[in-house]
Amino acid sequence: MAVLVTGGAGYIGSHVVRLLTERGDDVLVVDDFSTGIADRVAGLPVLDLDLAAPDAEDRLVAAIDEHGIDSIIHFAAKKQVGESVEQPVHYYRQNIGGLTNILAAVERTGIASLVFSSSAATYGMPDVDLVAEDLECRPINPYGETKLIGEWMIDNAITAAQMRGVPFNAVKLRYFNVAGAGWPELADTAVMNLIPIVLGRVAAGKAPIVFGDDYDTPDGTCIRDYVHVKDLAEAHIAALDYMKSGDTSETVFNVGTGTGASVKEVIDTIAEVTGRDIVPEMGERRAGDPPALVADVSRISAQLSWKAEYGLDEIVRSAVAAAGMLPAAK
Repeated sequence: MAVLVTGGAGYIGSHVVRLLTERGDDVLVVDDFSTGIADRVAGLPVLDLDLAAPDAEDRLVAAIDEHGIDSIIHFAAKKQVGESVEQPVHYYRQNIGGLTNILAAVERTGIASLVFSSSAATYGMPDVDLVAEDLECRPINPYGETKLIGEWMIDNAITAAQMRGVPFNAVKLRYFNVAGAGWPELADTAVMNLIPIVLGRVAAGKAPIVFGDDYDTPDGTCIRDYVHVKDLAEAHIAALDYMKSGDTSETVFNVGTGTGASVKEVIDTIAEVTGRDIVPEMGERRAGDPPALVADVSRISAQLSWKAEYGLDEIVRSAVAAAGMLPAAK
Protein backbone atom coordinates (compact mmCIF):
# COMPACT_ATOMS: atom_id res chain seq x y z
CA MET A 1 0.00 0.00 0.00
CA ALA A 2 0.95 3.64 -0.42
CA VAL A 3 -0.46 5.50 2.57
CA LEU A 4 -0.70 9.24 3.25
CA VAL A 5 -0.62 9.88 7.01
CA THR A 6 -1.71 13.32 8.16
CA GLY A 7 -0.27 14.28 11.54
CA GLY A 8 2.30 11.55 10.97
CA ALA A 9 4.95 13.35 13.03
CA GLY A 10 2.68 13.40 16.08
CA TYR A 11 2.64 11.00 19.01
CA ILE A 12 0.09 8.50 17.68
CA GLY A 13 0.72 9.17 14.00
CA SER A 14 4.44 8.43 14.25
CA HIS A 15 3.72 5.04 15.82
CA VAL A 16 1.45 4.16 12.89
CA VAL A 17 4.06 5.42 10.42
CA ARG A 18 6.68 3.20 12.09
CA LEU A 19 4.46 0.11 11.81
CA LEU A 20 3.57 0.85 8.18
CA THR A 21 7.20 1.26 7.14
CA GLU A 22 8.23 -1.86 9.07
CA ARG A 23 5.79 -3.96 7.09
CA GLY A 24 6.94 -2.47 3.79
CA ASP A 25 4.23 0.05 2.94
CA ASP A 26 5.15 3.32 1.25
CA VAL A 27 4.32 6.31 3.46
CA LEU A 28 3.92 10.03 2.79
CA VAL A 29 3.74 12.12 5.96
CA VAL A 30 1.68 15.33 5.97
CA ASP A 31 2.22 17.55 8.99
CA ASP A 32 2.40 21.26 9.80
CA PHE A 33 4.76 20.57 12.76
CA SER A 34 2.73 22.74 15.10
CA THR A 35 3.03 19.88 17.59
CA GLY A 36 4.67 17.13 15.51
CA ILE A 37 8.40 16.42 15.72
CA ALA A 38 10.41 16.06 12.50
CA ASP A 39 12.90 13.58 13.98
CA ARG A 40 10.09 11.06 14.44
CA VAL A 41 9.74 10.72 10.65
CA ALA A 42 13.32 11.34 9.57
CA GLY A 43 14.16 9.82 6.20
CA LEU A 44 10.57 9.71 4.98
CA PRO A 45 8.92 11.93 2.37
CA VAL A 46 7.14 14.79 4.15
CA LEU A 47 4.72 17.46 2.98
CA ASP A 48 4.75 20.43 5.38
CA LEU A 49 1.14 21.57 5.17
CA ASP A 50 -1.59 23.15 7.29
CA LEU A 51 -4.62 21.17 6.15
CA ALA A 52 -6.93 24.14 6.73
CA ALA A 53 -4.87 26.46 4.50
CA PRO A 54 -6.54 27.85 1.33
CA ASP A 55 -4.26 25.85 -0.97
CA ALA A 56 -4.38 22.61 1.05
CA GLU A 57 -6.79 20.76 -1.24
CA ASP A 58 -4.74 21.39 -4.38
CA ARG A 59 -1.46 20.52 -2.64
CA LEU A 60 -2.95 17.29 -1.31
CA VAL A 61 -4.18 16.31 -4.76
CA ALA A 62 -0.73 16.96 -6.26
CA ALA A 63 0.99 14.94 -3.53
CA ILE A 64 -1.47 12.03 -3.84
CA ASP A 65 -0.88 11.87 -7.59
CA GLU A 66 2.91 12.23 -7.28
CA HIS A 67 3.28 9.46 -4.68
CA GLY A 68 0.63 7.07 -6.02
CA ILE A 69 -1.33 7.16 -2.74
CA ASP A 70 -4.19 4.68 -2.38
CA SER A 71 -5.13 5.11 1.30
CA ILE A 72 -5.22 7.91 3.89
CA ILE A 73 -4.98 7.82 7.69
CA HIS A 74 -6.12 11.17 9.06
CA PHE A 75 -4.77 12.18 12.49
CA ALA A 76 -4.02 15.88 12.05
CA ALA A 77 -6.28 17.88 14.37
CA LYS A 78 -6.31 20.11 17.41
CA LYS A 79 -7.12 18.00 20.46
CA GLN A 80 -7.03 19.90 23.75
CA VAL A 81 -10.47 19.88 25.33
CA GLY A 82 -9.92 22.99 27.45
CA GLU A 83 -8.45 24.92 24.56
CA SER A 84 -11.41 23.93 22.39
CA VAL A 85 -13.76 25.57 24.90
CA GLU A 86 -11.66 28.76 24.85
CA GLN A 87 -11.15 28.78 21.08
CA PRO A 88 -14.10 26.95 19.49
CA VAL A 89 -13.91 28.71 16.13
CA HIS A 90 -10.22 27.77 15.80
CA TYR A 91 -11.12 24.13 16.46
CA TYR A 92 -13.94 24.17 13.91
CA ARG A 93 -11.66 25.82 11.35
CA GLN A 94 -8.77 23.40 11.85
CA ASN A 95 -10.52 20.10 12.51
CA ILE A 96 -13.56 20.43 10.26
CA GLY A 97 -11.82 22.60 7.66
CA GLY A 98 -8.88 20.20 7.47
CA LEU A 99 -11.15 17.18 7.02
CA THR A 100 -13.13 19.05 4.36
CA ASN A 101 -9.95 19.42 2.31
CA ILE A 102 -9.07 15.76 2.85
CA LEU A 103 -12.48 14.63 1.59
CA ALA A 104 -12.33 17.01 -1.37
CA ALA A 105 -8.93 15.56 -2.31
CA VAL A 106 -10.31 12.03 -1.90
CA GLU A 107 -13.15 12.88 -4.29
CA ARG A 108 -10.80 14.35 -6.89
CA THR A 109 -8.22 11.55 -6.80
CA GLY A 110 -10.34 8.44 -6.28
CA ILE A 111 -8.76 7.39 -2.98
CA ALA A 112 -10.66 4.29 -1.87
CA SER A 113 -9.79 3.96 1.83
CA LEU A 114 -9.72 6.40 4.77
CA VAL A 115 -9.08 5.78 8.46
CA PHE A 116 -10.30 8.64 10.65
CA SER A 117 -8.94 9.44 14.10
CA SER A 118 -12.09 9.97 16.16
CA SER A 119 -12.47 9.98 19.94
CA ALA A 120 -14.44 8.73 22.92
CA ALA A 121 -15.10 12.44 23.47
CA THR A 122 -17.96 11.98 20.97
CA TYR A 123 -19.91 10.14 23.69
CA GLY A 124 -19.90 12.97 26.21
CA MET A 125 -20.83 11.72 29.69
CA PRO A 126 -22.44 8.30 29.20
CA ASP A 127 -24.06 6.71 32.25
CA VAL A 128 -23.21 3.10 31.42
CA ASP A 129 -20.57 0.63 32.61
CA LEU A 130 -19.28 -0.12 29.10
CA VAL A 131 -19.61 2.33 26.21
CA ALA A 132 -20.70 0.66 22.96
CA GLU A 133 -20.57 2.25 19.51
CA ASP A 134 -24.35 2.40 19.13
CA LEU A 135 -24.75 4.56 22.22
CA GLU A 136 -26.14 8.01 21.40
CA CYS A 137 -23.31 10.53 21.04
CA ARG A 138 -23.66 13.73 23.06
CA PRO A 139 -20.30 15.53 23.08
CA ILE A 140 -19.94 18.20 25.75
CA ASN A 141 -17.13 20.31 24.29
CA PRO A 142 -16.14 21.70 20.88
CA TYR A 143 -13.34 19.15 20.47
CA GLY A 144 -15.76 16.24 20.80
CA GLU A 145 -18.19 18.03 18.50
CA THR A 146 -15.57 18.35 15.76
CA LYS A 147 -14.91 14.62 15.93
CA LEU A 148 -18.58 13.71 15.72
CA ILE A 149 -19.16 16.19 12.88
CA GLY A 150 -16.16 14.63 11.16
CA GLU A 151 -17.80 11.20 11.38
CA TRP A 152 -21.00 12.63 9.85
CA MET A 153 -19.02 14.25 7.04
CA ILE A 154 -17.31 10.97 6.22
CA ASP A 155 -20.58 9.02 6.27
CA ASN A 156 -22.10 11.54 3.86
CA ALA A 157 -19.03 11.29 1.60
CA ILE A 158 -19.42 7.49 1.53
CA THR A 159 -23.10 7.82 0.60
CA ALA A 160 -22.29 10.31 -2.16
CA ALA A 161 -19.56 8.03 -3.54
CA GLN A 162 -22.00 5.10 -3.62
CA MET A 163 -24.51 7.23 -5.53
CA ARG A 164 -21.81 7.98 -8.12
CA GLY A 165 -20.74 4.34 -8.26
CA VAL A 166 -17.28 5.22 -6.95
CA PRO A 167 -15.52 2.92 -4.44
CA PHE A 168 -14.84 4.71 -1.16
CA ASN A 169 -14.84 3.25 2.34
CA ALA A 170 -13.81 4.66 5.69
CA VAL A 171 -13.31 3.45 9.25
CA LYS A 172 -13.72 5.76 12.22
CA LEU A 173 -11.76 4.78 15.33
CA ARG A 174 -12.94 6.20 18.65
CA TYR A 175 -9.93 6.24 20.93
CA PHE A 176 -10.15 6.00 24.67
CA ASN A 177 -7.14 7.07 26.83
CA VAL A 178 -3.97 6.58 24.81
CA ALA A 179 -0.72 6.22 26.74
CA GLY A 180 2.72 4.60 26.80
CA ALA A 181 5.46 4.44 24.17
CA GLY A 182 6.11 1.78 21.56
CA TRP A 183 9.56 3.24 21.00
CA PRO A 184 11.20 5.71 23.44
CA GLU A 185 11.94 8.23 20.69
CA LEU A 186 8.23 8.36 19.78
CA ALA A 187 6.99 9.00 23.32
CA ASP A 188 4.28 11.55 24.13
CA THR A 189 5.90 14.94 24.73
CA ALA A 190 2.73 17.04 24.83
CA VAL A 191 2.10 16.39 28.57
CA MET A 192 -1.69 16.67 28.25
CA ASN A 193 -2.63 13.23 29.59
CA LEU A 194 -2.55 11.71 33.07
CA ILE A 195 0.59 9.55 32.89
CA PRO A 196 2.97 12.13 31.35
CA ILE A 197 1.50 14.82 33.64
CA VAL A 198 2.18 12.71 36.75
CA LEU A 199 5.68 11.81 35.55
CA GLY A 200 6.43 15.45 34.85
CA ARG A 201 5.35 16.57 38.31
CA VAL A 202 7.21 13.74 40.04
CA ALA A 203 10.38 14.55 38.08
CA ALA A 204 10.03 18.19 39.21
CA GLY A 205 9.63 17.14 42.84
CA LYS A 206 5.95 18.10 42.92
CA ALA A 207 2.93 16.09 44.00
CA PRO A 208 0.47 15.11 41.27
CA ILE A 209 -3.03 16.52 41.67
CA VAL A 210 -6.09 14.28 41.69
CA PHE A 211 -9.19 16.16 40.58
CA GLY A 212 -11.90 14.69 42.78
CA ASP A 213 -11.85 11.72 45.14
CA ASP A 214 -15.58 11.54 45.84
CA TYR A 215 -16.85 9.92 42.66
CA ASP A 216 -19.09 6.87 42.77
CA THR A 217 -16.21 4.51 42.05
CA PRO A 218 -14.45 1.95 44.30
CA ASP A 219 -11.72 4.38 45.40
CA GLY A 220 -13.52 7.64 44.67
CA THR A 221 -11.37 8.66 41.70
CA CYS A 222 -12.30 8.66 38.01
CA ILE A 223 -11.96 5.45 36.02
CA ARG A 224 -10.69 5.43 32.46
CA ASP A 225 -9.75 2.86 29.82
CA TYR A 226 -6.02 3.18 29.07
CA VAL A 227 -4.82 1.72 25.77
CA HIS A 228 -1.16 1.38 24.78
CA VAL A 229 -0.25 3.59 21.83
CA LYS A 230 1.31 0.64 20.01
CA ASP A 231 -1.92 -1.35 20.37
CA LEU A 232 -3.79 1.68 19.03
CA ALA A 233 -1.39 1.91 16.10
CA GLU A 234 -2.01 -1.75 15.30
CA ALA A 235 -5.75 -1.01 15.23
CA HIS A 236 -5.16 1.43 12.36
CA ILE A 237 -3.28 -1.22 10.39
CA ALA A 238 -6.13 -3.66 11.05
CA ALA A 239 -8.62 -1.04 9.82
CA LEU A 240 -6.73 -0.57 6.56
CA ASP A 241 -6.60 -4.32 6.00
CA TYR A 242 -10.30 -4.64 6.87
CA MET A 243 -11.23 -2.20 4.12
CA LYS A 244 -8.91 -3.88 1.62
CA SER A 245 -10.68 -7.18 2.32
CA GLY A 246 -13.93 -5.63 1.08
CA ASP A 247 -15.83 -6.26 4.33
CA THR A 248 -17.10 -2.92 5.62
CA SER A 249 -20.29 -3.99 7.36
CA GLU A 250 -19.25 -1.85 10.33
CA THR A 251 -17.40 1.46 10.03
CA VAL A 252 -17.03 2.83 13.58
CA PHE A 253 -15.05 1.09 16.31
CA ASN A 254 -14.03 1.78 19.89
CA VAL A 255 -10.33 1.31 20.59
CA GLY A 256 -9.62 0.47 24.21
CA THR A 257 -8.97 -2.52 26.43
CA GLY A 258 -12.43 -2.98 27.89
CA THR A 259 -10.92 -2.65 31.37
CA GLY A 260 -10.87 0.48 33.49
CA ALA A 261 -8.26 1.81 35.89
CA SER A 262 -8.80 4.59 38.41
CA VAL A 263 -6.61 7.67 38.71
CA LYS A 264 -5.38 6.34 42.05
CA GLU A 265 -4.51 2.97 40.50
CA VAL A 266 -2.51 4.69 37.75
CA ILE A 267 -0.58 6.78 40.28
CA ASP A 268 0.06 3.72 42.44
CA THR A 269 1.37 1.86 39.39
CA ILE A 270 3.67 4.77 38.53
CA ALA A 271 4.97 4.76 42.12
CA GLU A 272 5.65 1.03 41.92
CA VAL A 273 7.41 1.19 38.56
CA THR A 274 9.53 4.24 39.43
CA GLY A 275 10.29 3.05 42.95
CA ARG A 276 9.23 6.40 44.39
CA ASP A 277 6.83 7.39 47.12
CA ILE A 278 4.11 9.44 45.42
CA VAL A 279 1.50 11.12 47.60
CA PRO A 280 -0.98 13.03 45.43
CA GLU A 281 -2.75 16.23 46.41
CA MET A 282 -6.53 16.17 46.28
CA GLY A 283 -8.21 18.88 44.23
CA GLU A 284 -11.76 19.76 43.30
CA ARG A 285 -13.62 17.91 40.58
CA ARG A 286 -13.26 19.24 37.05
CA ALA A 287 -16.45 20.12 35.23
CA GLY A 288 -17.40 17.52 32.63
CA ASP A 289 -15.41 14.60 34.02
CA PRO A 290 -17.60 11.47 33.97
CA PRO A 291 -16.96 9.05 36.87
CA ALA A 292 -16.08 6.22 34.48
CA LEU A 293 -15.45 5.83 30.75
CA VAL A 294 -14.60 2.32 29.59
CA ALA A 295 -14.88 0.90 26.08
CA ASP A 296 -16.97 -2.01 24.94
CA VAL A 297 -14.49 -3.57 22.50
CA SER A 298 -16.55 -6.52 21.32
CA ARG A 299 -17.16 -5.01 17.85
CA ILE A 300 -13.52 -4.32 17.00
CA SER A 301 -12.55 -7.74 18.31
CA ALA A 302 -15.15 -9.48 16.13
CA GLN A 303 -14.79 -7.42 12.95
CA LEU A 304 -11.09 -6.48 12.87
CA SER A 305 -9.72 -9.40 14.93
CA TRP A 306 -7.95 -6.78 17.03
CA LYS A 307 -7.30 -6.99 20.75
CA ALA A 308 -5.10 -4.90 23.03
CA GLU A 309 -1.96 -6.79 24.02
CA TYR A 310 -0.69 -4.48 26.77
CA GLY A 311 -2.12 -3.76 30.20
CA LEU A 312 -1.66 -0.87 32.62
CA ASP A 313 1.68 -2.08 33.98
CA GLU A 314 3.22 -2.34 30.50
CA ILE A 315 1.78 1.04 29.52
CA VAL A 316 3.22 2.76 32.58
CA ARG A 317 6.55 0.93 32.35
CA SER A 318 7.02 2.00 28.72
CA ALA A 319 6.19 5.63 29.55
CA VAL A 320 8.52 5.63 32.57
CA ALA A 321 11.34 4.10 30.51
CA ALA A 322 10.87 6.70 27.76
CA ALA A 323 11.04 9.45 30.40
CA GLY A 324 14.28 7.99 31.76
CA MET A 325 12.73 7.45 35.18
CA LEU A 326 13.20 3.72 35.72
CA PRO A 327 15.10 3.03 38.95
CA ALA A 328 18.74 2.06 38.55
CA ALA A 329 19.39 -1.67 38.53
CA LYS A 330 20.84 -2.93 41.81
